[in-house]
Amino acid sequence: MSRTLSPPRATLDDLMRTEGKAELIGGRVVTYMASGYRPNVVAGRIFRKLADLADSTHTGVAFSDGIGFAVPELSSGRESFSPDASYYTGPLPANRMKFVPGPPDFAVEVRSEGDYGPAAEAEMAAKRDDYFEAGTKVVWDVDPITRVVYAYRADGTRATFGPGTEADAEPAVPGWRVSVDWLMA
Repeated sequence: MSRTLSPPRATLDDLMRTEGKAELIGGRVVTYMASGYRPNVVAGRIFRKLADLADSTHTGVAFSDGIGFAVPELSSGRESFSPDASYYTGPLPANRMKFVPGPPDFAVEVRSEGDYGPAAEAEMAAKRDDYFEAGTKVVWDVDPITRVVYAYRADGTRATFGPGTEADAEPAVPGWRVSVDWLMA
């Protein structure tokens, strides 16, 4: 009887050696395709506004795309996140070259070209569940095509922000607001 050996389980150290955007899920390093022009510009604008807040209040840290958040293994098997933009108020890593320990308070996922359709919706909903299981308070699902921001909150509520409105990330980022029109310009 032959036996097929499964590859060894990947670790956070393996993830740190991976080039490009990736997350650790179920003991596997899952890599992601680079985003296109529009999703990247929208994510960058969100980061800019979060960084302005962090600089002016000296509370929390804003992160752009590519940051790694290490979390204890979740029920899905996930052990890390790499949102498109995020805000974090927890302790920073002792070694500043390592991943941030714990989940972001606020995570932003900006849809790329392949993030549409039933399979993508299910994958995005599962990732939101992972964020909330880890302790994230608010997750934005940003749709640059429809120009809408969906704010999902850990309490199970959802707010929809469209053109002509200001989106918020309450209660994760108290008092912070950003114009949807400016984000999508």
